[in-house]
Amino acid sequence: MLGAFAVGKTSLVARYVHSIFSEKYQTTVGVKIDKKVIEVGSQEVSLVLWDLYGEDQFQRVQSFYLRGSSGYLLVADGTRPETLEVAQNIQQRAQEVMGSVPFILMLNKHDLPWKIGEAEVGQLLARGWEVRYTSAKTGEGVEESFAELARRMLEQS
Repeated sequence: MLGAFAVGKTSLVARYVHSIFSEKYQTTVGVKIDKKVIEVGSQEVSLVLWDLYGEDQFQRVQSFYLRGSSGYLLVADGTRPETLEVAQNIQQRAQEVMGSVPFILMLNKHDLPWKIGEAEVGQLLARGWEVRYTSAKTGEGVEESFAELARRMLEQS
């Protein structure tokens, strides 16, 4: 899980792994690791989810956290357009470290008034990005995003 500070990475993992959502904000310090076993087709897959601290103007995600990853989820906050720019910068660095592994951009907080326009999303789609609208609060798009990433990682391995 990669993205700017306070975009909902931890809430998305909690929704996916534990089917819960909390309005209480908790800053991730370092990394929080969760695991979930799912079925993709007829194959059992064990996902090890690294919820990394959010980036801001003072700290960037260290490349050693990225090495060895089979894929990743980028998260941006649809109510804060600047987080989309942070996600694009992270994606560029992640690709330099990991190469061409599967990733999905989750535009989170879709249950709130939206400030990211279709033009920005269209540019990412034109670049071949997989973009999903999600809400950790309602669960919209969460299961599907993780499942699609798992499917893509299996295809690439």
